[in-house]
Amino acid sequence: MSGTTNQTDPPAAAPAVAASAPLVPFPVVGIGASAGGLAAFEAFFSAMPADVDPGMAFILVQHLAPDHKSMLAELIRRYTRMQVFEVEDGMEVHPNRPYIIPPNHDMAFLNGRLQLLEPTAPRGQRLPIDFFFRSLAQDQHERAIGIVLSGTGSDGTLGVRAIKGAAGMVMAQAPETTEFDGMPRSAIATGLVDYALAPGEMPARLMTYVAHAFGKLPRMASQAAPLTAGALNKIFVLLRAQTGHDFSQYKPTTIHRRIERRMAVHQITALDGYVKYLQQTPAEVQALFRDLLIGVTNFFRDPEAFAVLEQAAIPRLFDDKPPGGVVRAWVAGCSTGEEAYSIAMLLQERMEMLKTSWTVQVFATDIDSRAIATARVGLYPASIATDLTPERLARFFCAEPGGQSYRIHKSIRDMLVFSEQDLIKDPPFSRLDLISCRNLLIYLDVELQKRLIPLFHYALKPGGRLFLGTSEGIGEFGDLFAVLDRKAKLYQRKPDFAGAQRALQVRAVSPMAAPTPAGAALPRFHGKPALAEKLPLRELTEQALLRQIAPAGALVNAGGDILYLHGRTGLFLEPAPGEAGVNNIVKMAREGLRPGLTAALHKAVSTREPVRVTGLHVKTNGPDARVNLAVHPASAPPARGGAVRWPATDLYLVVLEEAPTTDPDAAAAPGAAGDAGLGAREAQARIQALMEELRAKDEYLQSTHEELESSNEELKSSNEEMQSVNEELQSTNEELETSKEELQSVNEELATVNTELHTKVTDLSRANNDMNNLLAGTGIATVFVDHQRRILRFTPTAAEIINLIPGDVGRPVGHLVANLVGYTGLVGDVQSVLDTLVTREVELRTTAGKWYAMRIQPYRTLDNVIEGAVLTFMDISEMKRIQASLAAANRQLRLAVVVRDASDAITVQDLEGRITAWNPGAQRLYGWSEDEALQMNVRDRIPPALQDEALARVRQLSQAEVLEPYRTRRLTQAGAALEVSMTATALLDEAGQVYAIATTERPVGAAP
Repeated sequence: MSGTTNQTDPPAAAPAVAASAPLVPFPVVGIGASAGGLAAFEAFFSAMPADVDPGMAFILVQHLAPDHKSMLAELIRRYTRMQVFEVEDGMEVHPNRPYIIPPNHDMAFLNGRLQLLEPTAPRGQRLPIDFFFRSLAQDQHERAIGIVLSGTGSDGTLGVRAIKGAAGMVMAQAPETTEFDGMPRSAIATGLVDYALAPGEMPARLMTYVAHAFGKLPRMASQAAPLTAGALNKIFVLLRAQTGHDFSQYKPTTIHRRIERRMAVHQITALDGYVKYLQQTPAEVQALFRDLLIGVTNFFRDPEAFAVLEQAAIPRLFDDKPPGGVVRAWVAGCSTGEEAYSIAMLLQERMEMLKTSWTVQVFATDIDSRAIATARVGLYPASIATDLTPERLARFFCAEPGGQSYRIHKSIRDMLVFSEQDLIKDPPFSRLDLISCRNLLIYLDVELQKRLIPLFHYALKPGGRLFLGTSEGIGEFGDLFAVLDRKAKLYQRKPDFAGAQRALQVRAVSPMAAPTPAGAALPRFHGKPALAEKLPLRELTEQALLRQIAPAGALVNAGGDILYLHGRTGLFLEPAPGEAGVNNIVKMAREGLRPGLTAALHKAVSTREPVRVTGLHVKTNGPDARVNLAVHPASAPPARGGAVRWPATDLYLVVLEEAPTTDPDAAAAPGAAGDAGLGAREAQARIQALMEELRAKDEYLQSTHEELESSNEELKSSNEEMQSVNEELQSTNEELETSKEELQSVNEELATVNTELHTKVTDLSRANNDMNNLLAGTGIATVFVDHQRRILRFTPTAAEIINLIPGDVGRPVGHLVANLVGYTGLVGDVQSVLDTLVTREVELRTTAGKWYAMRIQPYRTLDNVIEGAVLTFMDISEMKRIQASLAAANRQLRLAVVVRDASDAITVQDLEGRITAWNPGAQRLYGWSEDEALQMNVRDRIPPALQDEALARVRQLSQAEVLEPYRTRRLTQAGAALEVSMTATALLDEAGQVYAIATTERPVGAAP
């Protein structure tokens, strides 16, 4: 097992009052929402069935304005037939009722009642959803259900972890259906949400889950082990095959509770059916794996225990360390890293207090790769502010943009090395000053706990500290650890190491009690050897004599393994029951022969001298036999050519022969006296045999004891060497892990830089697009050139002035043909600006008749570096036209001044005779003011007798004929006919057409 992330406390770890209270007999659904939550509430309750009671209580927690009365209860009543309540302090919760949190309160669930509390956090930093979800999980455990709806921020995320850790169920609104997706996305990102649905889909799924979960839990909890063992083992096999981790040594209650919850999520009633579902759905194996590793943790969890750690353990870690030394800690089962970072903060605070620097290494391990990935990033939701003091939050965290999360400070992050590690099968760290393994052992069975406590003892330095969870302990290993604080579960490693050997030693086995390992077994020879050459007569004779005279025997090694049998050995040996492997003479010895044979073989091995034992009583298939036994050391004979046929090891020849059964002295005593003497001698012989057997057993026991002592010494030496090798390997592993962390850190930095560069490229692309659209939209022709007057870029409008195409980029501007009239100094002007850095402006006219104001100015970078020139062409055609019109107007103005100041009467009339101009001289001569005259027609001023003549002259003027001055008469305002000298001139427009007639009139006889 690993540092598995099961960091949630069991039910026993909940507050005492909550633990003693029974669960309410129905599920309790906590629903949290913020911005956009009203629409989600409406959709949720509108989808509730109208004819079926849901059988659960609904408690709504929303971010409300503290100074305004909430209308939420009235609004919810519109969408549900259930009776809706606004919570009052101490209100008891009943099923089939929604309860609404009142404004300006935090709310908790305790013993089936809702408790209201005055909020302590300032407005804007309150997290009422997290607060309520945590209390609900602690009070109701698997009957707690959490739902996170629309809202901004991350409130509810830590509460989701708490509910899942208590084996509850969690839903979240699908982000695409929300008005504000911050809260649902933060909850979904934990990987702990069971369903991500639209609010309207939640009630049906919720009721289905409740029907499956709470009808099955009591039955499953009491299910007999044989009925589920097979299916559970299959689940363990599937988990191990896909994840590589073995959960068979978890506590059954934990396993059952997690599996039952997953079955309820998928509405599967039978365990065998869930096994089939796991086989068909690999993703569900991962989901079950994550459920088994739910990491419910937070910064400085159990503040009282951490206070003891800070005061009683952390200072001692630095007492015997020289400045610059190394302090090593291990957090096993670190989950998402909060506990590891908390310990690192305490270590950093201690170093700052002592104003001395040490190298701190905190190894944090877990088998959950997703939790390790989260821990490595060190990014946590803003709701962690409730677990940290403001000083620590400001000191060790940096707020991310937007204020929705905090990132751990780099100085703390650099202390930690995060890695995946299975605490059961992977090697531990060593030479540690502190081990923190909190709320992990409670999920493991007793045998596994007995393996881990000595492992922690081995990993710690003498005097090192062990920090366990509030519901854990060291059990029977009081000889390994001393208690520093029983309530905080803080222990100190005892200096003696003997007890830890029980977890690390290999059991010593006597070489006579077990066969030699396969790798050390001597080769066996079966059947007759094939002779490569004809045997000499001497060998034939010796073999014939041996077959006829020599007793039964066996060639064995020092362990008693038989290499060769000679003669008929069935009287003395028989095959041992069990698997047929290496044949050992001690195991094959018949009853009565084994003790003597064992002692003789041991003695021969130790003394290297022949050993003989006589008169052994051996039980056979028939009557008991008396056997004489001899063990002779033998050396392996060299083969022909000098080759050695067997390995260079000591061999022994065991000779077995049947002893005579009659005593010659017994025949001399006939009759009753003889019978009595024979009985006495048999009794004496029996006693003597028993004494010999007892002596043999004593020798065997003494030999065995000596061998055990020797083996223990060798094992102790080997163990010390293995420890040394393990430390070296562990050190190498730590260095590799450190290198891996450094590479990971570099990779993360590179990823960050890559993201930033990608963002900059996107910004540059957007800026480039904006610039192109800006230049094209202004209509200002622009050309960019470098120091060599090569074109870098131009706007589409510039192609109308200078013949430019995209392929001209990079060509000198002097190579291009400009559509300009009378201007050939473009190259020289550009070079002049590059040399003098003085802006130059020129007005130009194109062949199309348009006028442009060309401005040439230096191209300056943001660093004020000159990298070329910019040519802009502004269309001033309209300005030129206005200038011409203004000049004409000025000329007319000057003429108007002359007309105004003239003494003659000057008038203008259109071709219809309407007067359009009347100067002061006309007013003086005829008496009408200008306003009056402009309302008149020229016929009103002509005597009736002269009107035809005047009309004829108008026709002549309309044909652009020139008339000489002539005399005529005109009427005055007083009605008198005044004789005047008149000069009439036709006025022509731009097309040469007459549009008006101007007259100059002077009284006849007046001075010119």
